[in-house]
Amino acid sequence: MELVLATGNRDKQREMKAFLWDLGVTIRTLDEFPGAPVVVEDGETCRANAGKKAKEIARFTGLLTLADDTGLEVDALGGRPGVFAARYAGPQATYADNCRKLLDELEGVPSDQRGARFLTVVAIADPSSSVECVEGVLQGRITDHCSGGHGFGYDPVFMVPELGKTLAELTLDQKNQISHRGQALAKAKDVLKRILERNIGA
Repeated sequence: MELVLATGNRDKQREMKAFLWDLGVTIRTLDEFPGAPVVVEDGETCRANAGKKAKEIARFTGLLTLADDTGLEVDALGGRPGVFAARYAGPQATYADNCRKLLDELEGVPSDQRGARFLTVVAIADPSSSVECVEGVLQGRITDHCSGGHGFGYDPVFMVPELGKTLAELTLDQKNQISHRGQALAKAKDVLKRILERNIGA
């Protein structure tokens, strides 16, 4: 079985491959499909965006496809940046730009009011557009400065209280064990195993 990862983000690809490597499937990326459509993420929810990406890439490649979308909800900002997390500081924003904008907006907000949560939705679609979605949530808080050299996105400013560390201070394996994306991928892995078993039995 072949599985396409419907993301051009190499950081996401690395996390996904680390989680799914032992499934016994051939994992392919969008780089291997010249002319693949750039899916416009115009949904109002992570579920809508992930589902849209998975379905469009599955139709284009003719292969089983996995896509994800992640949002960051910050209590003190009324749930922002939410589904717009990746482009919070603008369409071409870097990870550093987004972190800087978030920290600037939270300047002066006390630690106990900086609660936040990551939500990741993973969608798995086949070429017929049948799609199944699963999700993972990680609770934490936003720090007042960047810390850690691992990870990507908002990882340097997202503290996991139980560990006393930001996601960027964890190794990839440690992060995958607890993160929002890790939780969603664990559920997605179960879905993929069912599909694999069904195909073998067919």
